[in-house]
Amino acid sequence: MGTISLEKRDSLFWLGRYTERVYTTLKAFYNYYDQMIDRQADAYKNLCERLDIPNIYESEADFIHRFLFDKDDPNSIFTSLNRSYDNGIMLRNEITSDSLAYIQMSLDIYAASSHSDVPTMALLPVQDYLLAFWASIDDNVLDQRCRSIIKCGRYLERFDLYLRLSFPTEDIERALCKMTPRLRQSGIAYDEEILDCLYAHVRESMLHTPGWRRECARSLMTLITE
Repeated sequence: MGTISLEKRDSLFWLGRYTERVYTTLKAFYNYYDQMIDRQADAYKNLCERLDIPNIYESEADFIHRFLFDKDDPNSIFTSLNRSYDNGIMLRNEITSDSLAYIQMSLDIYAASSHSDVPTMALLPVQDYLLAFWASIDDNVLDQRCRSIIKCGRYLERFDLYLRLSFPTEDIERALCKMTPRLRQSGIAYDEEILDCLYAHVRESMLHTPGWRRECARSLMTLITE
């Protein structure tokens, strides 16, 4: 492929981040949705706090609709999916139309589900389509550096969200281990000391210390140096 422009590299990186954000945040939403239905109507407030987004929602019903579908809410899952598609459009030649089609099908599901009485059921195919998108990326993107940049964004986003959402430590470490080789192959400038610090936080020094996940999240914000 030759030299990758900064603009294209940015689009590849954020394609990976936004696509993973939709997938993992949707998975987290399902867990909180069950809590809101069964036990605690305002459980969504905890999700907003963990994701560090403002609680602008008037009720659990308002949260469910707006967090899933509101195109004017910058923190909605629908907004992230649209941003993923926008980056994909710019990269059609790199990722192929076949890969982009899975994001388009996800958007189609969203459009058809926005007025559903059971949105969680209606949106289930979205996660399947996004998994198919990642498989298509592996199959269709021949340039290794392009794949590495996309997957660097994907696993960085996953690592960040797993920290915020209190996923099991082994899942957090796995996400970090998946991110590291992609980061090194991507050509993106990063701070090696910060990367070492993240491993130390997860594996050793901060593992059983209160606030270690938040400390990792803060360190992650300074990992990329450009």
